[in-house]
Amino acid sequence: MSSPRGPEDEDYSATVLGSHWFTGPPEPAEVTPDRVEGSVLRFGPGVTAAMPAPFPVTAGAPPRPGRGAGLRRYTLAAVVLLAVLAYLGWQRYGPALEVRDVAVTTDAAGPPCDTAADVVAVVRTNGRPGTLTYHWVRSDGTRSEQLTERVPRGQREARLHLLWTFKGAGTYSARAELRLDSPAEHTAAVEFTYRCRP
Repeated sequence: MSSPRGPEDEDYSATVLGSHWFTGPPEPAEVTPDRVEGSVLRFGPGVTAAMPAPFPVTAGAPPRPGRGAGLRRYTLAAVVLLAVLAYLGWQRYGPALEVRDVAVTTDAAGPPCDTAADVVAVVRTNGRPGTLTYHWVRSDGTRSEQLTERVPRGQREARLHLLWTFKGAGTYSARAELRLDSPAEHTAAVEFTYRCRP
C-alpha cells in the first residue's frame, strides 16, 4: 500500500479554494434608496418603464379624406333638407281647397204633418283644408244668412244641413237650393212635397 504524497514530493501542490465554493454566492452589497416617498422606496433615477399606448401609434399625420367625400356628405344633407322644406311648403301653401261635386238630398216621401224636413247637401272636395261659404234659398221666398263650414285636412266630404219646418194641413211642393259661394260657386237643389191631410 502506497502512502499519500507529502509536502516533500516535488510534484505535489496545494490549492486553496475560495470561500464561495463552500458558502454559496457572495451576498450583494446593500443599496441605499435615493429617496423615500411615504411607504414607497424609489431606487435609481426614478424613470419607470414606458407604458404601452392605449391605441396604436403610427408615424406621420393621419390620412385626410378626399374633397369628394366631404362634398358628397354635404350634398346629401342639403338634398334631404330641401326635400323636407318642399314637403312642408306643399302642406302649407300647396293646392287650395277645391270642390269636386255638390249634391242635395232629402226624404223623397217628404216630411210628415207638422215636422221638419232634413235637407242635406254633400260637398265633395280634394281633401285640402279650407272654408266653405254658402247659403240656402227656399221656394217659400226665404234665404238664409251666409254660413261657413271649416273643412280640415284630409276630409274629402262635408255635410251641410237645412231643417225646414212645415205646419198645418195641405200639400206644398217645396224646393231647397244650396248656393256655394266659395272657394268656387256651385249650385244644387232638391224638390219634395209636403202632404198633410186633416
